[in-house]
Amino acid sequence: MPSLKAETGKTKPTVIAVDPGYDRVGIAVMEGTALIFSECFIPPKGAVPVRLGAVFQHLGKVIKKYKPEALAIETLFVTKNQKTAIHVAEARGVIALAGVEAGLTVFEYSPQEVKIAVTGSGNADKKSVIRMVTMLIPMENMKRHDDEYDAIALAIAHQSSSKFRQAREKV
Repeated sequence: MPSLKAETGKTKPTVIAVDPGYDRVGIAVMEGTALIFSECFIPPKGAVPVRLGAVFQHLGKVIKKYKPEALAIETLFVTKNQKTAIHVAEARGVIALAGVEAGLTVFEYSPQEVKIAVTGSGNADKKSVIRMVTMLIPMENMKRHDDEYDAIALAIAHQSSSKFRQAREKV
């Protein structure tokens, strides 16, 4: 089996993790356990298809720049607001498509899987997740949206996931 370094020039696997949305999208890129990029992307206001197009284009640029091997995305968390759930589902489709188009393997994680990986409890609240993310990952002390923290937590969950290790062993 060729080494990861020989294939990509990297010594550790890189993942792009995306907290899906149509009005705010959390994005984090981790190489091994190092956070190398994170942001909360806010597409321009307008019709939902225009926003989704902006998400697709922006994600494509981030993928091209950081060249991850995988994309991690959170499964849909159904809310009482069906309209919002539908738009987030559409955003998930656009995000998954961006990953597939770039040749990435797409991994899905439930919110509970992410919380367990980061805090040890599937019932952790958002503040607990954020607190643990800041303890686990060295990062600049700056204001971040919850969506960005969610993406970083998702990247942590992916990098420590047995799903990910099993997929790498098959290569």
